[in-house]
Amino acid sequence: MKLFGFRGGVHPEALKQHTADHPISTLPLPAALYLPLQQHVGEPAEPEVSPGDYVYKGQLLARSQGQISAPVHAPSSGTVVAIDEFPAPHPSGLPVKTVILETDGKDHWSPAWTTPTDPWSLRPEEIAREVGLAGVVGMGGATFPSAVKLGQSLQYPIHNLIINGSECEPYLSCDDRLMRERAPQLIDGIRLTAHALQAKQATVAIEDNKPEAFAAMSAAAKGINQLNVIRVPSRYPMGWDKQLIRIITGREVPVGARSASIGVCVHNVGTVYAIQQALCAGTPLLSRVITVAGGAIAKPQNLEVPVGTLVSEVIKYCGGLNEEPARLVMGGPMMGQIVPHTGVPLVKGSSGVLALTAREVDDGPERPCIRCRRCVEACPVGLMPVEMAARLRADDIDGAVDYGVQDCIGCSCCSYVCPAKIPLVQYFNYARGVLDCRQTATRKAQQTREMALARQQRLASQQAARDARKAAKTEDKAKNNTKNNIKNTRPASKNPDRPASGDDAGTQHKGAAANIIATDSRVTDIPLQSEQLS
Repeated sequence: MKLFGFRGGVHPEALKQHTADHPISTLPLPAALYLPLQQHVGEPAEPEVSPGDYVYKGQLLARSQGQISAPVHAPSSGTVVAIDEFPAPHPSGLPVKTVILETDGKDHWSPAWTTPTDPWSLRPEEIAREVGLAGVVGMGGATFPSAVKLGQSLQYPIHNLIINGSECEPYLSCDDRLMRERAPQLIDGIRLTAHALQAKQATVAIEDNKPEAFAAMSAAAKGINQLNVIRVPSRYPMGWDKQLIRIITGREVPVGARSASIGVCVHNVGTVYAIQQALCAGTPLLSRVITVAGGAIAKPQNLEVPVGTLVSEVIKYCGGLNEEPARLVMGGPMMGQIVPHTGVPLVKGSSGVLALTAREVDDGPERPCIRCRRCVEACPVGLMPVEMAARLRADDIDGAVDYGVQDCIGCSCCSYVCPAKIPLVQYFNYARGVLDCRQTATRKAQQTREMALARQQRLASQQAARDARKAAKTEDKAKNNTKNNIKNTRPASKNPDRPASGDDAGTQHKGAAANIIATDSRVTDIPLQSEQLS
């Protein structure tokens, strides 16, 4: 298969040899699991359980909210002891709402659990719905809800599904082991994903430094039409989805657009495995394979761990620390998150735990920029890091925006090649954080305006309804008064020549008698004519 050009990138040392040749081990069930309600892009999940509740393995703990969200399930059976704030796996270490589950060691599945129906008979929209209910998100680190990506075929025609098996980050080998050990399940997951997207072709891209994984996936895909397993160059950041799309299809994803807009969808190896487990085994996303490595780890290896396991539990199982790490990273060394301590949980998007020594970190003192342009040559997006950094040092964020800081993917290629040891990617991450805050503030202000307008419209509608009811009551009262007046003043008989009868006749007789009496009284009051003349 013809491959297209590769822009930028670097060749960091792979450092995968300590874990790549060891089969996946299973971490014993921890005594407690800590499950943040937001392990995905979008709205946090809403708790469905309360402290004190007993839950079964696979039971729903928190329901997804909104269009972009994902539910959270219990990785094992036990008791919910709290729903409280707990440190997040983030450089800030700020607490987030977390379900704390005390496991009972029994791993009891819910009695209501049943084997799923034949997944191959499901329609594309049904596959997307089942994947959403299983809480599957992007396992490569982006954590975008997979059901949303599967539903893109309703808006865009998808021609090519690309499976990202490059695993370009140093140290990490969990995807490599997954492809070696579970290739048949991965192929099933790829076929189901392609069916959900109605993609005409699927391509599995594996870096050329993983020959065993390539052989295993090629053997499992043998004889399947429109499914290709290919090698791509070992160059970082090959795992970036837009880079893969460019090198495989030769097409560029427009700035600000999604890959689906050009008919391509990219899923990680771990994601399609989770999709296969959800559809074929009925298992929600409860665990994942991670790499535990770094110079400070006594026994580096690949582990399958329950979601919500503390980093400290993982390090303890791997023999503890040889020395105090200079940096603790969740994910890879280039794009991973630096975490402040080991008391944070692993989440759905955690691909590794790295305990790096001072020798591995090699943080030298920052020196002035020498304008060598190595960062420009290394940038896979085609940005100018040197110019963006200069503006950010002058606190000119808008100037950095003009140079495309919002398009930075945070791959750290610029920082890696910088001879002055300038932490360029940290500048850009800071700028994007500020811009995100601006967008959030703008969005909240817009929501406030919309809520105020809606309130005004609601109050006006309520006032109009009250006025209408009041007017209706006034009109009804006027009609009733008119009827009463007409009834009281209507004539004795419509036909004066017709003799009165019944009540009308009696009334007329009484009126005549009254007139006679009145006439008599008037006559007696007037003097006789003879008296007046005399």
